[in-house]
Amino acid sequence: MQHAKHLLTLLATVAAVGLTACGQEKKPEAPKPQAAAPAAESTPTIDIKIGHVAPLTGSIAHLGKDNENGARLAIEQANAAKIMIDGKLAHFELIAEDDQADPKVGTTVAQKLVDMKVAGVDGHLNSGVTIPASAIYHQAGIPMITGSATNPQLTEQGFDNVFRVVGRDDQQGPAIANYLASAEKPKVVAVIDDSTAYGEGLADQVAKTLKAAGVKVLAREKGTDKQTDWKAVLTKIKGEKPDAVFYGGMDATGGPLIKQGRELGIKAVFSFGDGACTDKMHELAGEAAEGMLCSQAGIPPQAASKAFLEAYKARFNVDPILYAPFTYDAANLMIEAMKEANSADPAKYLPFLHKISYKGATGTIEFDAKGDRKDAEITIFVMKDGKVEPTAVVKAGKTVPFDEFMKGMGGA
Repeated sequence: MQHAKHLLTLLATVAAVGLTACGQEKKPEAPKPQAAAPAAESTPTIDIKIGHVAPLTGSIAHLGKDNENGARLAIEQANAAKIMIDGKLAHFELIAEDDQADPKVGTTVAQKLVDMKVAGVDGHLNSGVTIPASAIYHQAGIPMITGSATNPQLTEQGFDNVFRVVGRDDQQGPAIANYLASAEKPKVVAVIDDSTAYGEGLADQVAKTLKAAGVKVLAREKGTDKQTDWKAVLTKIKGEKPDAVFYGGMDATGGPLIKQGRELGIKAVFSFGDGACTDKMHELAGEAAEGMLCSQAGIPPQAASKAFLEAYKARFNVDPILYAPFTYDAANLMIEAMKEANSADPAKYLPFLHKISYKGATGTIEFDAKGDRKDAEITIFVMKDGKVEPTAVVKAGKTVPFDEFMKGMGGA
């Protein structure tokens, strides 16, 4: 009896297990997650970092932001274009850094970008910062294209990764000096600089050209890139009765210079290089800036392509100030070289930069053996009614009226 009872219990247990099992089989299964599409059906991506460096704080932050805007517009347009590199969808990221127009900060930022493994660098703005930073990029083998640093020393270092898309000071200096000499016919000229690599280098070229033209150039006067009180320097040169004054420096210091010069009664023609060739001169100096002459190492912003100008205005709700078209082109040059090389590896796309021929916002760009732009233009401006207006363009030593140059460009 006990055995039979045990047998019945066992059969009941087995039946219960069987029923439970059947219940599990009949219970609806939860939907399984959708299987990921096979790798062959999805588009792999590649992240590509491009650095941009300029002063974003301090007295010339407006110029630094203008440069950054040009680079940013190029990056955003490249992402919208869905560019494929090595079978992958390229996603470009702009890494924007502030070098404060300070060489020490600039080299620190340069090393930071190297450590972040950027594929290229668009910048820096100031020659005095760009030159030491370029050595760091060279050591890392990272291409660097500046849209505004004009000191010849930058591309005289023999670095094969360094390029510029604007003219050099040994092109800009003679251009503004020769225009000053022919248009104003001064007999005596005072030359002042801000003691930076840019300001001093440009002033040297101007003085050299004027002397060669038979113009008397007074002993050099010096300031700094932060100087706003020029009365001592101006009082000194006033006694020499110059017919013209040239200043190598930026608008933040050039504005106070011309304002105080007029307040002291100096009637000479004031002239400047590209760093002070902006409408901000009128903002800083008021009516004292009227009639000043200045140069830019390239075509003026308003001569850039219509497509660029419209896109820039639509994106940032302002017009470009100075070198945004060139930093835009610098970023696009790197991207175009990557496309041609089918690689974002600096070692692989760098050779394509050396032989590139690219039609950008500032015209067709090709580089010589040093990394300088071939046939770079220099534009001469005059301040009229608070705006710097282009009056002539110098190319290959020939000066042509701006209107004539624009006709040759097709109007824009």
